[in-house]
Amino acid sequence: MSTLNLGILAHVDAGKTSLTERLLFTAGVIDEIGSVDDGSTQTDSLTLERQRGITIKSAVVSFVVGDTTVNLIDTPGHPDFIAEVERVLGVLDGAVLVISAVEGVQAQTRVLMRTLRRLRIPTLIFVNKIDRTGAHDERVLRGISEKLSPSVIAMGAATGLGTRDALPVPYGAGDAAFTSALAELLADHDDALLAAYVDDATALPYHRLREELATQTGRALVHPVYLGSAITGAGVDALIDGISELLPRAGGDPEGPVSGTVFKMERGPAGEKIAYVRMFSGTVRTRDLLRFHRTTENDTAGNAAGDTANEVREEEDKVTAISVFDRGSAVRRASVPAGRIGKLWGLSDIRIGDGIGIPRTTPAERRFFSPPTLETVVVPRRAADKGTLHAALTQLAEQDPLINLRQDRIRREISVSLYGEVQKEVIQATLLDEFGVDVTFRETTTICVERPAGSGAAVEIMGKEPNPFLATVGLRVDPAPVGAGVEFRLEVELGSMPYAFMKAVEDTVKESLRQGIHGWQVIDCVVTMTHSGYAPRQSHSHGVFDKSMSSTGSDFRHLTPLVLMSALERAGTTVYEPMHRFRLDLPADALGAVLPVLGRLRAVPRTSAANGSSYLLEGEIPAARVHELEQRLPTLTSGEGVLEASFDHYEAVRDTIPARPRTDHNPLNRKEYLLHVVRRV
Repeated sequence: MSTLNLGILAHVDAGKTSLTERLLFTAGVIDEIGSVDDGSTQTDSLTLERQRGITIKSAVVSFVVGDTTVNLIDTPGHPDFIAEVERVLGVLDGAVLVISAVEGVQAQTRVLMRTLRRLRIPTLIFVNKIDRTGAHDERVLRGISEKLSPSVIAMGAATGLGTRDALPVPYGAGDAAFTSALAELLADHDDALLAAYVDDATALPYHRLREELATQTGRALVHPVYLGSAITGAGVDALIDGISELLPRAGGDPEGPVSGTVFKMERGPAGEKIAYVRMFSGTVRTRDLLRFHRTTENDTAGNAAGDTANEVREEEDKVTAISVFDRGSAVRRASVPAGRIGKLWGLSDIRIGDGIGIPRTTPAERRFFSPPTLETVVVPRRAADKGTLHAALTQLAEQDPLINLRQDRIRREISVSLYGEVQKEVIQATLLDEFGVDVTFRETTTICVERPAGSGAAVEIMGKEPNPFLATVGLRVDPAPVGAGVEFRLEVELGSMPYAFMKAVEDTVKESLRQGIHGWQVIDCVVTMTHSGYAPRQSHSHGVFDKSMSSTGSDFRHLTPLVLMSALERAGTTVYEPMHRFRLDLPADALGAVLPVLGRLRAVPRTSAANGSSYLLEGEIPAARVHELEQRLPTLTSGEGVLEASFDHYEAVRDTIPARPRTDHNPLNRKEYLLHVVRRV
């Protein structure tokens, strides 16, 4: 039996989870359709998801269509949880993008479709809610063609729009307008078909058009559009036929080398880690000693494409149990082969995003969406809960690494990164419901970055004042191109001192650059080691090692921050704030009220265009001002304005330079630093 790993994606409230329920019901997996409003759906299993009626974590269910097992992954629709979607995209064979027939193409819909097309994930489009008042097929289809992709083809029309009796009417071989439009669309991507179409469009047999439609859909060149209603079930049978006929099956050789990706983590009843793995090659069996690797980005605030300098760490652990998704549930199996999704137990150190076996070099391991641009400090209401809070947030970070815990060891505070305010509310509710920790948050702030403004160098020589350490370290900091990340180089001979000391300097450099002159992470730079020296191992006559006369790793770890920050101060740094590209669709008569507000929010419109009674503005806005614009827009546009905003780039701060409190013993203050590190100045 073949396998298809299928993602369901949508803007929030388009009906994605309801469609998942209908697909499971139609396939015979469940006897009764759950309700999002009642909190009885299969995939929204978290208490918070049931309470809020939104998907927060991706969930996997399965059903069988013909001779194919479909592993269906329901993903969050709210943009604050885009990281969940990102982790799923790399494991999909195909996708269904759900669009509301009432609201049409929305901001998140555009973001998702752009990414699906860029990754060439075969995608069907399902226009949902044709039974709802206000549903419109032609307007929505036109919006799909104009805003998502021109390479779409409607697979049917709808009757009774906006009523409970709404039904899709599928097109077939006898619909001349449909077959002509289909032939014309497919001919755009196939020269042989184009030649036949030019000779005689009517001579192309319908079965050839369907075969070519499956081929081009599988190559993500065209996107069939289905109409229906997840609530009434109208059009779902046709969608299932499309899934079965048009989307490609999972590949991979079960006998090949093991290769897979961890895309989801959860904890079992006893607190044990459970890793969700998509297998691309090979087979993992119970009791296998499994090797897994983790890519650590030196530039965690890097560009949206994820083009950063990375390090790979490898670990291994034994698989103690395996479950494979089959006919609606996860069942225990002795192995999980290529193409399938499995749940693995026993891998205590594994994390989301880890690869297992042979590393993959495909875009699936790159960052698809923008990084979080906001952060806040989490504060327990009871001081006694500080330890519990740290443990709880550490566990949440296993499931969502992009919350990026930042521990302030001096103030004993913890910061988390965010995509938006809803994510903050979810973290708060999760900590209370699952861990019993009641928290509040400080004001949300924007995450800036620093880049070197020039070059700077510093050196401290062992045995010369004011260096109190048995180590010589010289470093030079130079700017690097945007997106280059952090690179460490040597201008000293590799054998000039033990490798462990070299490694201590390199690791400390990368750790210290997480906080620059103004407290922000330093990105896009080259740090070169220009001087090195150490005191060889010395022992007393009776053979006891004397570290007062011999260099140790701690000498280099303690000295490096002082040298690095001195070099960075001489180079100088520029602070950059995240900028979002916005697209604002609003009524033309609201333009006069919106423009002054955009100016006060430091938004810069770049292009504008009138479109009938509406106006389209595109430009840039500081990430820190997006939330305020979202709040004010309904009043300014009488509820008709639609805003789409996503991270685009970092821009130098021109006004007051924002500073971030340091979380370490500040090496920029030598006296304070040495008092804490060596207890003397």
